[in-house]
Amino acid sequence: MTDPSGQIDHILIEDRKFPPPAEFTKRAVVSTQAQYDEMYAKARDDRDGFWKAEANEHLHWFEPFGDVCQWNAPHAKWFLGGKTNASYNCLDRNIDAGRGDKLAIVWEGEPGDTRTLTYTELRSEVAKCAAALTQIGISAGDVVSIYMPMTPELPIAMLACARIGAIHSVIFAGFSAESIADRNNDASAKMVITADGLYRRGKVLPLKETVDEALAKSPTVEHCLVLQRTGTENVPMTEGRDVWWHDVVDSQSDDFPAVPLDSETPLFILYTSGSTGKPKGILHTTAGYNLWAKRTFDWVFDHREDDIYWCTADCGWITGHSYIVYGPLSAGATCLMYEGAPNHPAEDRFWDLVEKYKVTILYTAPTAVRAFIKWGDEHVEKHDLSSLRLLGSVGEGINPEAWIWYHKMIGGERCPIVDTWWQTETGGIMMSPLPGITATIPGSCTTPLPGIVPAIVDEAGNVVDAQHGGMLCIAEPWPGMLRGIYGDEQRFVEQYWSMVPGKYLTGDNARKDEHGFYWIMGRIDDVINVSGHRLSTIEVESALVSHDAVCEAAVVGRHDDLKGQAIAAFVTIHNREPNEELRKELKLHVRKQIGALAQPDDIRFAATLPKTRSGKIMRRLLRDVASGREVVGDTSTLEDLSVLAKLGDDEA
Repeated sequence: MTDPSGQIDHILIEDRKFPPPAEFTKRAVVSTQAQYDEMYAKARDDRDGFWKAEANEHLHWFEPFGDVCQWNAPHAKWFLGGKTNASYNCLDRNIDAGRGDKLAIVWEGEPGDTRTLTYTELRSEVAKCAAALTQIGISAGDVVSIYMPMTPELPIAMLACARIGAIHSVIFAGFSAESIADRNNDASAKMVITADGLYRRGKVLPLKETVDEALAKSPTVEHCLVLQRTGTENVPMTEGRDVWWHDVVDSQSDDFPAVPLDSETPLFILYTSGSTGKPKGILHTTAGYNLWAKRTFDWVFDHREDDIYWCTADCGWITGHSYIVYGPLSAGATCLMYEGAPNHPAEDRFWDLVEKYKVTILYTAPTAVRAFIKWGDEHVEKHDLSSLRLLGSVGEGINPEAWIWYHKMIGGERCPIVDTWWQTETGGIMMSPLPGITATIPGSCTTPLPGIVPAIVDEAGNVVDAQHGGMLCIAEPWPGMLRGIYGDEQRFVEQYWSMVPGKYLTGDNARKDEHGFYWIMGRIDDVINVSGHRLSTIEVESALVSHDAVCEAAVVGRHDDLKGQAIAAFVTIHNREPNEELRKELKLHVRKQIGALAQPDDIRFAATLPKTRSGKIMRRLLRDVASGREVVGDTSTLEDLSVLAKLGDDEA
């Protein structure tokens, strides 16, 4: 029986190690373990001294800051009294450093149209947009909702808001009108920026129609700025409220200086799903977030001046905020942006883009990797991916077998993989291998970055041993941390700071192994208590996916009168027929891989699993399905509601 304190039993063994290639290490930003150890120790032992030096070196200051950090848990303020501007740090600072003619954005639309913007050209477009927003009546502190396709105008709009001190709230351009209205109303948005439509798998989706429906329920919105992306005819425009981008932005002067802003000026709100009830608006401010995004980009992606960097996320998610816009652009990187789906017009679209643009760094999600595996190796093999030198993973933990495929098929066994762990709330990467020094183990996010002090505790707040997992907390403040839930102080305190006083509760379980490497074991709610043993869902999922017929798996618990909870697994398969024989085979496979205790009681075959639009499996909904309950809570981020209906019936 397990310890009653709530420690989690560790049952999956993974000991394959992949040291970085010597040639990679020679040129790496962090090239020795001693270099990392020194940085980490300085950030831990002299927090103010470390971050003072980092902020002065890596951000532009219109006015210098005084105190580095004011920490009254759960509230932090960073770089007090200083004035900076994230748009200036992304654009003007790079131009001043001689990167004006360097490509900032290389863009391809789903139909194949292309566009490039140098840092000077990007600043010009941002300045014109900032001037237009000001002319329309947007000022510092106003909230601007952005509901746009992945065109250059999306980061342009974000940086224009940052330039004038407006707060942007980017809403993924796939949400319903109801979801847009909820976010507009929660933030009291004054303006919406959108487009006539977007391209998705060869079709045009009418964004403006959806926005109009939302605005009928958004009383605080006074203005709507509309980009002409698809050329859709007869787009409805409400006089006095709606204006075309090309009518009001293109004619503006491109000489619009960035406004000096206090370091704690709100930069953006980003809504993330709550387990129940309405989505919560995570608030990030200017200086600390900007510095954290920039430095984590430098360290984790080992950025070099000649890199072509591609993060495949959408700017509607925190990954797009931190690692398409604020991190890479503050570092002077060249970023590839792609508008469309990874399987249009064919399943090799990503690899075509890597080959065409000679991408050197690829950052994508485990759910995408598993889709690539399902689609087949032949789509990869027809392309030259030799330009790649570094791969990254983001979103959920990547199971070891998907990691190995990514390493072999995409990285050619020569590219280090940075398996990153972080959250919307953290603002940027918290744990990750450093590609020049870390001998990676598939499935582990390895070690914390400088400034991050993790603590893994049981339900009584006691630190757990290396053989068990527990609740992952962060014990010390860091510059990129969230500053609250917009308009809901009580929810902020209760959700993140009440269970383990004085520490940020991440909501994830984790363990730290004997080598000091960290392993994420799933959400706190995803632990299954089987006959008194608390098991991690990720470990059972990894065992299932190691079977060659399984593309993807999600594991949840359901009530069981005898064992307390039974293990229910949902799997998608390829190259096999879903039947009772395969179900028995998979149960025995898990039993052989990690033991009888972890053998699933139920296995359901599914064509697809319910996911958020950012690719995370919605296990909360699967728990409802497995238990025979009606689906409850917020489903606004679900990719395809029809998936839930199909999950109720077993295909075997």
